[in-house]
Amino acid sequence: MISHASLDKSDTVLDIGAGLGFLSRLIAKDCKKVLAVEADAQVAEILREQLETVPNVEVVEGDVFKINFPLFNKIISAPPYNVSSRLVVWILDQSFDCGVLVFQREFAERLVAPVRSEGYGWLTVLTYYYAEVELLDSVPKSMFYPQPKVDSVITRLTLKRPEPHKQLAGIAFKQFLQMLFTQRNKKVKGAALSYLRAVKGMTKPAAAQVVENLPYANRRVRELAPEDFGVLTNALNE
Repeated sequence: MISHASLDKSDTVLDIGAGLGFLSRLIAKDCKKVLAVEADAQVAEILREQLETVPNVEVVEGDVFKINFPLFNKIISAPPYNVSSRLVVWILDQSFDCGVLVFQREFAERLVAPVRSEGYGWLTVLTYYYAEVELLDSVPKSMFYPQPKVDSVITRLTLKRPEPHKQLAGIAFKQFLQMLFTQRNKKVKGAALSYLRAVKGMTKPAAAQVVENLPYANRRVRELAPEDFGVLTNALNE
């Protein structure tokens, strides 16, 4: 994981869910500073004791989604699997060079899933716009203690710098994608109609008029490529 992040002595690294600090201790050897984040107060206390002799590690106790962090430029982490989706959305909204994380393999494959596949969904599309995703080394479940039921994979996220007309991230774009993919087998005009009525508060006749003129109106949601959702979103916001 550390080698995949290409660390040097100028890097400040975020380790999310640092636990007992095994990974943080190793990262600290190759970078300027480690921000070791741990939400559990009892574990955080042990973490401080474990790393008190490592001067370039700062233990940050609290929920990663609620903390105002000092500046960091890389992420190396084996986070809890139950926050994977929320964490990726959070990561895409940060400013950093690259992140190397361990995810459940099935989840990581969703980030790069091809159009029309079972794993293709709103998170695939959102990630496409903001990061290059690489699935690297496999991590078999036997390498963990206690052993989970699933295999994992080291995943590298490198942020893109979207062109101005592709600045689609944020709550509105995420909400739009999530709503459409709950109706993934419907035609775009039907799914967009529900979105316009529920979120935009439009009357059914007004919304129906809008969706008839949308690009890809008669295609299924699951058939649209990530680029198509950008075109669709821009059309709805005009």
